[in-house]
Amino acid sequence: MKKILFTICCICVAAFSFGQSNDAYKFYPTNWWVGMKMNKIQVMIHGDKIADHFPMIKMGPKGTKLAKGVNLVAINRVENPNYVFLDLVIDATAKPCKFTFPFVKDITLEYELKPRRKNLGKDFAQGVTSKDFIYLILPDRFSNGDESNDRIPGMRDQSLRRDTVFNRHGGDFKGIQNHLDYLEQLGVTTIWLNPVLENDMPNRTEHGYAFTDHYTIDRRLGGEKAYQELIDATHAKGMKIIQDAVYNHVGLYHITVQDQPMKDWLHQWDTYTNTTYKDQVIFDPYASKKDVKQMTDGWFTKQMPDLNQNNPYVANFLIEHAIWTVENFGIDGWRIDTYAYNDLEFMNRCNKALMDEYPQLTIFGETWYHGVPNQSYFVQNNYNIPFKSNLQACTDFQTLWGITDAMTKDFGWTDGVNNLYTTLAQDFVYKDPTRNVIFLDNHDMARFYSVVGENLDKYKSSLSWLLTSRGIPQTYYGDELATTGTTSPNDGYVRLDFPGGWKNDAINKFTIAGRTQTDQAIYQHLATLANFRKTSSALTTGKMMQYVPEDGVYVYFRYDNKQTVMIVMNTSKTDKKISFEKFAERTTGFTKYKDVLTKTESELKEFNLGTYQTVVLELLK
Repeated sequence: MKKILFTICCICVAAFSFGQSNDAYKFYPTNWWVGMKMNKIQVMIHGDKIADHFPMIKMGPKGTKLAKGVNLVAINRVENPNYVFLDLVIDATAKPCKFTFPFVKDITLEYELKPRRKNLGKDFAQGVTSKDFIYLILPDRFSNGDESNDRIPGMRDQSLRRDTVFNRHGGDFKGIQNHLDYLEQLGVTTIWLNPVLENDMPNRTEHGYAFTDHYTIDRRLGGEKAYQELIDATHAKGMKIIQDAVYNHVGLYHITVQDQPMKDWLHQWDTYTNTTYKDQVIFDPYASKKDVKQMTDGWFTKQMPDLNQNNPYVANFLIEHAIWTVENFGIDGWRIDTYAYNDLEFMNRCNKALMDEYPQLTIFGETWYHGVPNQSYFVQNNYNIPFKSNLQACTDFQTLWGITDAMTKDFGWTDGVNNLYTTLAQDFVYKDPTRNVIFLDNHDMARFYSVVGENLDKYKSSLSWLLTSRGIPQTYYGDELATTGTTSPNDGYVRLDFPGGWKNDAINKFTIAGRTQTDQAIYQHLATLANFRKTSSALTTGKMMQYVPEDGVYVYFRYDNKQTVMIVMNTSKTDKKISFEKFAERTTGFTKYKDVLTKTESELKEFNLGTYQTVVLELLK
């Protein structure tokens, strides 16, 4: 008789056998833990006619006892006999153990309950706050620390060419781990990685957003072991890790697409139907049902089938994986891709399950929309409306549009820096705007240094805003240098390799010697502000006061009872004289200031500020 070891605590989903290797059956999730608030789980088993191994059995009122405190309450057979879904209840009396399913025919399944991770909220699931500074990394393009995993036999994408943006380049977890000192010195406190799950698609796999196995960390990045080592090393430095979640869709080669458990596992259409990408229909009181359905149920691309989260089996599969990942690897937060395209009631349920289990965990969603009402609808807000989102925060595209206008458009009643001012003036709609993640660019957008026409003053001003405004600042790998790139003709051009991340690179920009003068100016600017911010109570947890922009000059303060920081941004095409008298409400009682970037001290007297320059001043008594 074959014996398959059924565990739920390892990201490499595997079926084990005693005496004979057997990969015929896979289990999702691969194990669970005792003492979890989510003590009712549904385990999906996949394999050739697995349902035939499960006879009809008579269960008692509490189900069938499998171990102390563990009961099987349902065996769910679905349309496809290659799947079976087991409902388990694990009560408070359960202990770490392994147990079998004695009624299963021909094979013996053994399942493991493990003890939970220790130090919840301290060593893992810590959450990310406005005290943090996030650094977004596309692992394939940052650094290659282990060339042995560049190609994995049997995987569909065997490309490995650094001279084209369309192929894999070989970056991995070890490469990131090798440069944790660099990130720490830059002032980074949190690393956000683009998706790390297996993406066994035929091409364009560098971005990772088309999962093909939820329980396998991509082996080309180093697999489960290297991922855990990176997380542990990051935590050892007092830094945090955010993982990228994708609930809306999977890759075309995901097992549940190639061998669907049931027809309605995916959103099905008579002919291929793409989403409209029109978020407005979700909250539009006049929207047609047709438009709503196409927005939410249409596929993101032909290569990314849309999951039906109204199917309870799908919902359980996704929620359990999210919780399993936190407990198994010890991550500190989630960024959720394509938030509005999900079923929002499902997302509320998923978010709640995570927050119930991990109260300090951070969850923020991608909200690539236009307009504060649009964006705030999808997060915790102060609206009195039928649907209330429980999403903590978002990637704040509205402030991105604001700072972009400030640096690229002439000052006007609603244009230029007035757009940024007006956007922040609408923060009253958010339950907590300080949790929003503010940024200048990311893996899908033009590098901001290119957006501002490679104008150093504009770019440094934008970085100054990023590290002093309300919210959680996030930068994208390479933004600390004069990195250029646009999404035309292809988004791969904003995902270029970090120079020095590969052993044969002619230039190493991880070091001062490898940087140009402009690189170093940007690096020093960012690092100085980021490290100042670490110990600045005003910038991390203080209040904010902004003044109406005048003639292109925008002034705001971050302050508390310990510290006051004044930020002056000149978005005019001419130099401006700045007087402190206009801002007496916040400057009274102070006699001088210290320029955070130059370290020089001066009296509170009128000063000249150059075009598109910004100063960050700590006021002193």
